[in-house]
Amino acid sequence: MEAQTEIQTYLEQGKQALAQGQARDAAIAYAHGAQMEPNNAMVHLGLAEANLALGNYGVVTMASHRVQELQPDGGLEGKTAQALLDLLDRRYERALQNVDLVISEDPSIAYTHALRSYLLRALGQDYDANLARTRAARLSYGGRFDQCFPPLDVRPAVADSSSTVPPGLTTDSPQSSAPARSSAEASSTRPNQVQRQVIRTRFMLNQNPGVITNSIIALNVLAYLFVSFLSWRIDGSLIDISSHALVLAGAQNTLIIQVTGEYWRVLTAMFLHANLLHLALNMLSLYIIGRAIEAFYGPFRYLIIYLLSGIVGGICTFFLQPDALVVGASGAIFGIFGALGVFYIINRRALGSGAITQWFFLLGLNLLFGLSPHIAFYDHLGGLACGVILALLSTPRLGPRR
Repeated sequence: MEAQTEIQTYLEQGKQALAQGQARDAAIAYAHGAQMEPNNAMVHLGLAEANLALGNYGVVTMASHRVQELQPDGGLEGKTAQALLDLLDRRYERALQNVDLVISEDPSIAYTHALRSYLLRALGQDYDANLARTRAARLSYGGRFDQCFPPLDVRPAVADSSSTVPPGLTTDSPQSSAPARSSAEASSTRPNQVQRQVIRTRFMLNQNPGVITNSIIALNVLAYLFVSFLSWRIDGSLIDISSHALVLAGAQNTLIIQVTGEYWRVLTAMFLHANLLHLALNMLSLYIIGRAIEAFYGPFRYLIIYLLSGIVGGICTFFLQPDALVVGASGAIFGIFGALGVFYIINRRALGSGAITQWFFLLGLNLLFGLSPHIAFYDHLGGLACGVILALLSTPRLGPRR
């Protein structure tokens, strides 16, 4: 049992190092794993992947053949190994077919999507290549797989298997250059302006982990500064924000909403805070939990969970605590905290039970504090329930460790 745990540790270390472009560290980790368990196909595949990044193509070939010997009937590792061999032979279309088979069986392997992105780019399909690279970054929690594959100076077509040109190098011979596509084919695969903007946005979000969390924190801080200014103009207070200033800025209260019909207060209230300590505690919690959820779920799903949890928490308070003047991001934060717990529970085989135990302890502690006076308990509870439900519908599965 202990040896198996060490093998999994080396596999995880190698996978993470490769995702960060640290090929030498990945090769060392996989080499240690091979010493402990020389008949492990995943270890030898890792050696092939790491040495491909290092440019040791002879080692890639030997390690890939070893994987196929260990999996004579095929398998995820065997298909990936064959794709690497096809890549070295510059048979990009055949390699892509094997990669697509692997993804159809297990879409959670980040390296496979990065390999698919490289092969698509080699075939001139840049738009699909960018989408595959975005998936690889999301599945590896921000990994870029820099320099994991031979450089592509040109976009060659499928080369003849007898070609002796090393992968990624240019050549003037007619066999190595791609046949010109017709203008109709080129225009059908060329992304339009909207698609290009979507690609740029996705890359910006995946290459800048935490950008959504940081933006939400910035909005909360700016809102606090604005309300502080209002409070100072009303009664000269800066530390403890006046209730009148909070109402003017969009705080939630059932009576106010019923009289004025200003239902938008359910949304605006989650960006307001009663004092500096209230703001600091919520933003610290958001920074710690939010960045993890943003990495696990991706920026768009994370933003949906955050906003809907805050809104649902406000609605619960509207009906169950109607006399309260409600402000704060606690409902939304409880929502992403619930999503974090769902992620831990669903992926417990890959992550272990320690994180789940810690999550339940923190959940109980926070719910206990929520029973204190002047705390919008139903806002917390509603946000938590919404976050759990949304996470159950969208939580990514990690799959078996590699």
